[in-house]
Amino acid sequence: ASETELISGASDKQLILWEWKDTLVKSIPLKGHTESVFAVDAVYQTDEPDLNLLIASAASDSTVRIWSQHGSEAKCIEILQFGNGFVMDVCLSFLPGSDVPVLACGGDDCKISLFVQQNGQFQKTLILPGHEDWIRGVEWAICGEDLFLASCAQDCLIRIWKVCKKSNQLPETEDDSIKLKENVFTVKDADTSYAVSLESVLAGHENWVYAVHWQPSFSKDGSMQQPMRILSASMDKTVIIWEPDKESGVWLEQASVRVGEVGGNTLGFFDCQFSPDGSMIIAHAFHGALHLWKQTTVNKEEWTPEVVISGHFSSVEDVKWDPEGEFIISVGSDQTTRLFAPWKRKEETEVTWHEIARPQVHGYDLRCLAMIGRFEFVSGADEKVLRVFRAPKNFIENFSNISGIPMEKLCSHQSSDLPEGATVPALGLSNKAVFEGDMAAQPDEDEESFNTISNQYPEVYFQPLILTEPPPEDHLLQNTLWPEIQKLYGHGYEIFCVACNNSNTVIASACKASKKEHAAIILWSTNSWKKLQSLSFHNLTVTQLAFSPDDSFLLAVSRDRNWSLWRKQDSSESGPVFTCCAYTDKNTAVHSRIIWSCDWTPDSKYFITGSRDKKVIIWGQCDLSVITEGNELDSIKPCSTVLEAGDSVTAVGISRVLTPDGRYIVAVGLENGKIILYTWKQSGKEPALADWTTSVEIDKSQCHALAVKRLCWRHHAGRAGHNDENSSKWLQLASCGADHCVKVFNVNRAAL
Repeated sequence: ASETELISGASDKQLILWEWKDTLVKSIPLKGHTESVFAVDAVYQTDEPDLNLLIASAASDSTVRIWSQHGSEAKCIEILQFGNGFVMDVCLSFLPGSDVPVLACGGDDCKISLFVQQNGQFQKTLILPGHEDWIRGVEWAICGEDLFLASCAQDCLIRIWKVCKKSNQLPETEDDSIKLKENVFTVKDADTSYAVSLESVLAGHENWVYAVHWQPSFSKDGSMQQPMRILSASMDKTVIIWEPDKESGVWLEQASVRVGEVGGNTLGFFDCQFSPDGSMIIAHAFHGALHLWKQTTVNKEEWTPEVVISGHFSSVEDVKWDPEGEFIISVGSDQTTRLFAPWKRKEETEVTWHEIARPQVHGYDLRCLAMIGRFEFVSGADEKVLRVFRAPKNFIENFSNISGIPMEKLCSHQSSDLPEGATVPALGLSNKAVFEGDMAAQPDEDEESFNTISNQYPEVYFQPLILTEPPPEDHLLQNTLWPEIQKLYGHGYEIFCVACNNSNTVIASACKASKKEHAAIILWSTNSWKKLQSLSFHNLTVTQLAFSPDDSFLLAVSRDRNWSLWRKQDSSESGPVFTCCAYTDKNTAVHSRIIWSCDWTPDSKYFITGSRDKKVIIWGQCDLSVITEGNELDSIKPCSTVLEAGDSVTAVGISRVLTPDGRYIVAVGLENGKIILYTWKQSGKEPALADWTTSVEIDKSQCHALAVKRLCWRHHAGRAGHNDENSSKWLQLASCGADHCVKVFNVNRAAL
């Protein structure tokens, strides 16, 4: 039958039974556990629909609960206590040739407990010793007349047990043949005896085995067939497929999918699964990444990595479009910088977005980034240094293949002297450039290459690959880094925000601060990478910086609830000098809480601020008739009425493209994850409420689940990866949030 039900357990101490019919999803919560639930399993007890689902769940409250579901009701029917031990995994099945449920529990006592349901109660029937460390996974499989149980543990071993019916004949005469010890138990209800014996022990992993799963059974000629194949995932960074040898029946490693997770600070695999037909396997690693392999059609022994969805596994702090609008780069507190771009397949019209590079894998949580031109960016993390990265040749070539943009368009300048890629030294944090000459030929296997300690740890992990499709996870980890070309020292605390002007000549940055001297904004030249100026005004952390589109102003907003505006004066040879020309203070401030975000209108006339006090305000020289040089301070006032957003405003962004009728398009991101699009246009001298119109409140299912961290509009109309004839119809908005997501929205200009 088609699968329509799913059971999940989580750290919110409850289970949820999900059912979907047609397109409707309905959920039934099962509450009772007092701690996180970390293992669930369920079986149908009868063939009739919506009757009798039997569910088992294990939680860190040292209990296993048995639940039963009739129709839309689900209730706990039994609690099995495990003292102060933990059960790591549970699995339900039926004894061979009967409909008596049997439950296997594996836990931290290194033994498997078998419970059989008798008189409506689960009773502990048998204990299977053997493993020497915590048991991490157990799974049943029904194969003909027999029942098999696979278990895996932290002792690096997998055990396979066999349960079969035992005939009640006379005890056999003792002979001298060596036999495996059998454990026999009798079920009173059915008056049948069963024998449990150890079928095989599989040794092949070199570290804890976290998961073991049978290939799913399939229906053939009206009966269910169970393939004798097992998949296991381990902390030794491998996933192995096991099956019995055709002649001898001995279980062997069939194809070891050895995954080369070399670079980066990675651990092994937590879990794995077969696809229903067994032609694909998927595994997930400690860093939230999915790994997918597919059996090649020519050689069934060979498995190749496939394109799979990927993304940040912690809060995403900042996101930016590249100046041409072809890709986006995001940074997150998972310590990575990721680059996403639309993948253009040769024949198809469909465009899908994928992570195509991971320019920076860091040791600190990343906080902010700014693009300096097309293939260069600066990022700030929870450290005092800003780091500047430039794309290597290998990335530009692969980006050209994947996005379908010809190479000539991408690198007009000196592409010959660009490095091939980058690598992180064994004990370093900085991405070191790798040039063509550095990639020495690997020594032959049979040579004595381990004669010196230094040979065991190669300096260069980078391998240039020519890609025509998005890279798989292990390639992203070590072959898509960008070389670091500069470090900028000058701040006293962790970097909090950074911005680059539109002519890519000046970078402004600020760090966390609780005193005025640390809250200064530092300006850097992108030509000499020297410090140009320090702008001191705010008393607490500057939360965002924004250069006006014409580069004549720099705007800063701060935790001290004020903003400051700096005007550029081109006086010195070394670079521009900025002076403070307007600000708010205790008397003139409108915001009563931290100002999180700011942005400029495309004509550099107005700027916008959004704050935790739920207010959004547009500022500017509203009455243009009274302006004379030098008195900006008085003339910059709120030009809009205060927009009440309904929740703390954590991000604002103004599109560089106006609506067809000339109104500014404003995106507002809130702490609850909502994104709302407004349009605004000044009508008269005085601010009027009618100047604002709410255009679109983006559907809740498409918004973020937690706070929106940053909103960034694509600078040009049109959609990345599409050669639209009517490109002026579409705008694109990128957003990132604390829910680990980066989103790109297509916005219809006319509909606004």
